[in-house]
Amino acid sequence: MASSTLFSNCSLKRESFNSNKEFKFNALNPMNRLPVKAMLSFDFMNSRLLTDEKWLKWGQSERFLRNRMQCHAVEVEKVLVYPMRKKFQLDDVIEAQQFDRETLNAIFEVAKKMEKIEKKSPGSQILKGYLMATLFYEPSTRTRLSFESAMKRLGDTIRTVEGYSDIIVMRHFESGAAKRAAATAGIPIINAGDGPGQHPTQALLDVYTIEREIGKLEGIKVGLVGDLANGRTVRSLSYLLAKYQDVKIYFVSPDVVKMKDDIKEYLTSLDVKWEESHDLMEVASKCDVVYQTRIQRERFGERIDLYEEARGKYIVDKNVLKVMQKHAVVMHPLPRLDEITVEVDGDPRAAYFRQAKNGLYIRMALLKLLLVGW
Repeated sequence: MASSTLFSNCSLKRESFNSNKEFKFNALNPMNRLPVKAMLSFDFMNSRLLTDEKWLKWGQSERFLRNRMQCHAVEVEKVLVYPMRKKFQLDDVIEAQQFDRETLNAIFEVAKKMEKIEKKSPGSQILKGYLMATLFYEPSTRTRLSFESAMKRLGDTIRTVEGYSDIIVMRHFESGAAKRAAATAGIPIINAGDGPGQHPTQALLDVYTIEREIGKLEGIKVGLVGDLANGRTVRSLSYLLAKYQDVKIYFVSPDVVKMKDDIKEYLTSLDVKWEESHDLMEVASKCDVVYQTRIQRERFGERIDLYEEARGKYIVDKNVLKVMQKHAVVMHPLPRLDEITVEVDGDPRAAYFRQAKNGLYIRMALLKLLLVGW
């Protein structure tokens, strides 16, 4: 992404360290893949990142740190003083299991308010004075821009600054990376995806979308389709769906990317009905939601043969739409490859673009709750 007055990125590479600078910070130490000379650790004080008691500010054009990490920061200038708010019960957003029904319902109510703010009050100043940094060790333009857009709509003026922040949105290629970062960070961490582990904010917007589209979350049938072994979105979504009564989940996937046993055992422990199937047409005819995912080439490593075996096996097209119920919807975490044909886009049951828009409202809600409370 090209730099602009609103956003700028620094591609961080091992060889681009300036060895005569010593940085002292203490939250992403768990990654620990930086050169020894860099002596990196995070030290969060007063909700700002400091070095030698001074604000650390990186030049927008400078290159720092480790291989291919994208680092962004979004700041809302001038802190406004608001009445004391009730603190949000979570310090970080790391995994779907953190949320109970009551919290989910409350977050969704805040998200609905955020939708009104986005449409009617573009000059909202709820988060004025706060800075969000996005640390992405894996590329994801859509998720990063969704968070940055969420931050923008809750402030007045945005400027991009690299270095210090009040909250960190983090994506990493290793499962559990966000949890390790949160264990040492002094500011909130939001997990924006950790390898094949979880993607809790995606699951929140998915459940929010299902409620908006279907009108209920209890007594529904959901078909999860595609790469269920490596897809972090379907793992997190399964955890959240398990919190609702009389839900049934169908797992439709090639054998090489079946849903892992830990999710199936978790669902069974809560008496949530689930079923594995190879027949997409049959499942689509029964379900309220067909949740399609792409087969991700990067998750197969050197096993190209397994990737070729899995890809293209299940495609949502007009034939699938014909067997779906009129009220049912097709969802997808995006981006897609060829697993949903473009002819589906014009059908009112294609909910994936509305789903992506809902991601903005959920992320606005989370940023507001983590930074200023209820």
